[in-house]
Amino acid sequence: MTIFHIFDSRSPDLSNSVPSLEPETQMDPSEMPSNLIGRNRPENPFSLFKQWLEEAAQKPVPQLDAMVLATVGPGGKPSARVVLFKGILEEKILFFTNYRSRKAQELAANPFAAVVFYWEPLQRQIRIEGKVEKVPPQKSDVYFASRPRGSQIAAWASKQSAPIASRTILEKRFHAFQQKFSGQPVPRPPCWGGYWLIPDYFEFWVAREHRLHERLAYRKNENGWDICWLQP
Repeated sequence: MTIFHIFDSRSPDLSNSVPSLEPETQMDPSEMPSNLIGRNRPENPFSLFKQWLEEAAQKPVPQLDAMVLATVGPGGKPSARVVLFKGILEEKILFFTNYRSRKAQELAANPFAAVVFYWEPLQRQIRIEGKVEKVPPQKSDVYFASRPRGSQIAAWASKQSAPIASRTILEKRFHAFQQKFSGQPVPRPPCWGGYWLIPDYFEFWVAREHRLHERLAYRKNENGWDICWLQP
């Protein structure tokens, strides 16, 4: 069962954070015998990303739409959590959350992030980095309307990441909003919506024997993508 949807600025300086893709460091793909990533790798990483998503959807991969989202807080302190990938929109990675959450506050201060997918049954990993922006409100409205009603009400009831004295308070708030919206559609809370990550770096990883793993990196340039193999 497919559990994700495929919808058909200024970039950060990554010179110190990602491997250099200078020609002298590039490996000849013909010298990397690979029946997993493949020698005929696409020029656009989104093509490989979509291919891997489709292959994972055909396998017993639990929660294949789960991705680790890493942000940076005050003082350069990183934080990470698992969120749900909700699709590719205009070559951007889409997810939704509460705009008052910790992750949202960190993105407001530092709008760059990294995400990681790890699919253990396939022994594959995908790393993506880039700038993050809020999606237009209309797109958040469309997605919110598709959520289960209980999840819609929970978005109103929970002040995400804020301290609370007991679960009883949260449940009372949930029931109060159930009554408030009884017999009518639940609107999207102003503090809830989507983000999209605009990738400037991809890395595709496949486990291999003796830890000689395959790592294929894509880095955005003015005309497209630089591509190289990385050593494990």
